[in-house]
Amino acid sequence: MAVTLTPPPGETERYRRAGLWSEELIDGFVSALAADGASASWAAIADGDDSFTYAELEARTCAIAGALHEMGVRKGDVVSWQLPNWWEAIPLHYGILRRGAVSNPLIPIYRRGEVEFILRQAETKVFVHPPVFRGFDYRQMVAEMAPQLPALRQTVVVRGEPAGGHAFEAMLQAGAAPEIERAATDPALLMYTSGTTSDPKGVVHPHVTLVRENRGCAESWGLTGEDRIFMPSPLTHVTGLLYGVQLPPMIGSRVVLQDVWEPRKALELIERHRCTFTAAATPFLHGLTHCEDLDRRDISSLRWVGVGGADVPPDLVREAEARLDATIARGYGSTEYPTATQAWVGDPLDWRAETDGRAVEGTELRIVDEAGADVPNGERGELLVRGPERFTGYLMPPPDEEVFDAEGWFATGDLARLDPRGQLTIDGRKKDIILRGGENISVKEVEDHLHAHPKIAEVAIVAMPDPVMVERACAFVVAAGDGPPTLSELTQYLRDRGLAIQKVPERIEPVDELPKNMAGKVQKAKLRDRIKTVLAAEARAAETAPAI
Repeated sequence: MAVTLTPPPGETERYRRAGLWSEELIDGFVSALAADGASASWAAIADGDDSFTYAELEARTCAIAGALHEMGVRKGDVVSWQLPNWWEAIPLHYGILRRGAVSNPLIPIYRRGEVEFILRQAETKVFVHPPVFRGFDYRQMVAEMAPQLPALRQTVVVRGEPAGGHAFEAMLQAGAAPEIERAATDPALLMYTSGTTSDPKGVVHPHVTLVRENRGCAESWGLTGEDRIFMPSPLTHVTGLLYGVQLPPMIGSRVVLQDVWEPRKALELIERHRCTFTAAATPFLHGLTHCEDLDRRDISSLRWVGVGGADVPPDLVREAEARLDATIARGYGSTEYPTATQAWVGDPLDWRAETDGRAVEGTELRIVDEAGADVPNGERGELLVRGPERFTGYLMPPPDEEVFDAEGWFATGDLARLDPRGQLTIDGRKKDIILRGGENISVKEVEDHLHAHPKIAEVAIVAMPDPVMVERACAFVVAAGDGPPTLSELTQYLRDRGLAIQKVPERIEPVDELPKNMAGKVQKAKLRDRIKTVLAAEARAAETAPAI
């Protein structure tokens, strides 16, 4: 199945006339820098002791496109990759696009359950992965999945010996691929996101939406080729891909990668490379701000930190700005619409701490009630977005569900308020998800697995607040038989079923029954209030407990 979703003609014409869409291809920025004598030798990537110029990045991009051609990858085919923040991910992404194929990044925490589903639905032709990373054997996972994936032609191992597939190093020896006709409206990115249903949904973006996103952010943040970007966010997440892979060549900058998050190492990298900008989720900002090494590092080069992907406490923004001596700014977006709102250079601290910014150029916002009518400024309702960054559609839309309305509005599922200044503040959500460290965790997906557990009669999972990860999952369990499973039993059960450890609930609350309304629907608001009360009581008890 080749991915062929394209924007409606009227939408394409409107955004091009407004100067918001161009004919530029994402990988074309690398080619332009490599072809220019002045910029070809500029540093493009720093990864540990490895570094590459734009000329070297272009050469690797061409070789990977040629290797994919030899593997039978054609225009519109999907190439999936599940890599840490290693330099190989960057020319791989560009090589996939150069071939006219669709790049499908998968975050490294995904395990067989998620990976097999995605590769089957996308009909992935080539899958690129590490041998082992952080103790997990990806080669073994691939060996177990491959017989169930008839469309999969080749697997490629990065930084290790393949087990029946190809080595990434061999791809770098291939010749150039034949020239093919491409357009900026061709699909470029397929990125899966967890939603309110069990199965993740494949978000499709063409070149034009992603180029517009990066250009808008560079303009509003005032980024230039003099900036050096530090990227600890996974390159397989929309934040890491946009700002760690695609933004640097658009502005002629370099990116400094960190593959395993550790705040002390992050500070050392920022100091060594004189990084000026980073974008990450709340836990990253919290880690930098509270790292014990902060006062021993010179990070005076850091001038701008974008933070989003999860709720951002206003006090953290203020504290981080004071301790890091950098401008901290909240923003709001999603895989479907990467940056809908953000702060601008020069916005006052109160705006940047208390709100999620204002609409980026070309983006339209609406706040509506349950009937779909606009609500007055300051009132809470569901956020709808429309504009030049909006995705083209889902690879396989959920049955009987309209992705966009007749006027092109996308319902985010998030609840928000707009003030008279146009500042947006996210204020809860309709979606039943956990926002854990910037990742959306589908509650229904985990509940569906737990309903099959022999010790569980009923289960409801809700978010509980956490000062570092923003939210963690708490499972309210009605036991079947003598008692509910222990947390370790529940964890092992979900791991055995192929779920990533980040999706496993981190607390169990046994209950005799779940609160329900007259229609039999679980009243999760009551459960969220209950766990908040329990956590608050535990915190008070800890404060008053006598020291030992």
